[in-house]
Amino acid sequence: MRTGSEPVTARSPLRMRFWLSVWGLIITVAGTVAFALAGRPGWAAACAALWLITVIDMALILRHIREGPRYQPGRDVPPYQPPDDRW
Repeated sequence: MRTGSEPVTARSPLRMRFWLSVWGLIITVAGTVAFALAGRPGWAAACAALWLITVIDMALILRHIREGPRYQPGRDVPPYQPPDDRW
């Protein structure tokens, strides 16, 4: 919901986040394979964990892109109240 305090032309960088997550996906898969082949199971597990986080992030980004720019929550979600304490 709009509170009136955000800029009219504000845009979400979802496409940029999508391409950064594609880049992260490529790097983490390559790291997992490289460390597994090099016999470093700890580093391979760390890269696999980052791969899982990247896949989850990409799924959320794609969901937000599919919702579209005019997505509004339903009637059961109350509007956000602007903060009372201003500098």
